[in-house]
Amino acid sequence: MNVKIFVTGGTGTLGSHTVPLLRAAGYDLRILSRSPRAGAEGVEYVTGDLLAGEGLDEALAGIETVLHMAGAPKGDDVATRNLVQAAARAGVRHIIYISVIGADKVPVGWLRMKAAAEQAVEESGVPYTILRAAQFHDLTLKAVRAMAKLPVVPNPGGLRFQPVDTRDVAARLVELVAAPPAGLVPDIAGPEVIAMGDLVRSYVKAAGKHRVLMPVRIPGKAGKAYRAGDNLTLDGALVGPGTWTDFLAAHVG
Repeated sequence: MNVKIFVTGGTGTLGSHTVPLLRAAGYDLRILSRSPRAGAEGVEYVTGDLLAGEGLDEALAGIETVLHMAGAPKGDDVATRNLVQAAARAGVRHIIYISVIGADKVPVGWLRMKAAAEQAVEESGVPYTILRAAQFHDLTLKAVRAMAKLPVVPNPGGLRFQPVDTRDVAARLVELVAAPPAGLVPDIAGPEVIAMGDLVRSYVKAAGKHRVLMPVRIPGKAGKAYRAGDNLTLDGALVGPGTWTDFLAAHVG
């Protein structure tokens, strides 16, 4: 195919599924890394720092398509703005950005940061596609596993999720790489809406544990948004087939 895609987050949870699919589709890849890595056939690693904005002009030289999957608990908005400004200077023709369902609705710091990153993409002047995804199974498992270490597990009332298989998100991103810029596309979520308490219960059962759940209430505007389901897409989402139950069976026990 001889089309080179610039990839951020290629070594992360989502990237570990997306990179092989891109290679199977025939794309050559230039993957950003903060430390030197050995390349492979069709895969080139370049060093740079999104948060500091270092090495991006060199990394984007000759690139027409960017797949931005890198994420962190803090600084995503700054990192994304640095990336898209460099992409505009390089003449990039398409940026694909993976965001989170509820970024524009739930008033918590991390989601506001993702909304600001989306805004940076939209204002960059580079044609773009933004895909909002539900919580990945892998990250949901990490969260409930940490919660289950407590002898009594908080159970926030009204908090629900639509956990999605990371492989389904990766497959969708590869489709979007091949498609023209489309702006904000339909969200992708898993096939089930599951309460936080049920996520924990299913994990502890699969792990052969027993835990007591204690009802708690999420206060303020964030609690109201979660109880209203503002972190969900109940209509119009692209639904990935991978279920939480199947994921647990494969990864726990």
